[in-house]
Amino acid sequence: MAEEELEGGIANAGKVVRAGPHVLRPSSPHSRSVHAFLRAVKAAGFDGVPMPVGIDQDGRERLVFIEGEVPVAPYPDWSQTDTALASIARLLRGLHDAARGFDAQGLTWNDSLADPVGGTLVCHNDIELSNVVFRDGIAVALLDFEFAAPGRPFYDLAQLARLCVPIEDDFDQARIGWQPADRPARLRLIADAYGLDRAGRTELLTAIDDALTQIEAAARRTLNTGDPNTVALLNHHGGIEKYTRRRHWWTTHHNQFAAALS
Repeated sequence: MAEEELEGGIANAGKVVRAGPHVLRPSSPHSRSVHAFLRAVKAAGFDGVPMPVGIDQDGRERLVFIEGEVPVAPYPDWSQTDTALASIARLLRGLHDAARGFDAQGLTWNDSLADPVGGTLVCHNDIELSNVVFRDGIAVALLDFEFAAPGRPFYDLAQLARLCVPIEDDFDQARIGWQPADRPARLRLIADAYGLDRAGRTELLTAIDDALTQIEAAARRTLNTGDPNTVALLNHHGGIEKYTRRRHWWTTHHNQFAAALS
């Protein structure tokens, strides 16, 4: 069957294809764990994830294709609206609710972006716009669970905020196609749509610090490998300096975000 390359992604850019009703993408040592998780949340009544079919003989994982629009940078205006953002937060809440009965013990997970504090709820950890399927501007499914791992639900929410508020220096925000916005208000919108209580909002602020630390550590590990392809990919997406700019921006604006959540 003819294969059609799908846009989006970073680590697997150019390697994800559609073949009729299925998506084929490189598998990982943790794909079987992810497939078990996806089947479990599907069985719990959550339809917003792809159904895994299996792993082909060529080593690629096969999943059922989900119809809809997947934004890629520079992101279209409709995908940056408050309506779109709130729908992602609600979808993430649905995933977390469905995941509460899943036992992750005994399975292996990618710890690159995992919650440093740990936890028992399997989280996505990488919800950026090109990992979300929309229909009519509303998020209906989450894709690419490559970085899924057990953690705290508000850490997963912090990763969503990092990527979709976004928590980013103004220079890098514009570079990846985000329009200027009231970002503290967008963080409050995420908390409201997800249904965070007061204690959860305090935890969210702390978890954003953890999320920023984790992604920077992952980037520095990539840089330290010295592999020219991975280093070129890092540089293409802003270089290691981006993380210093981001941390400075977050520290400077932290009180505004805290006030928005109070």
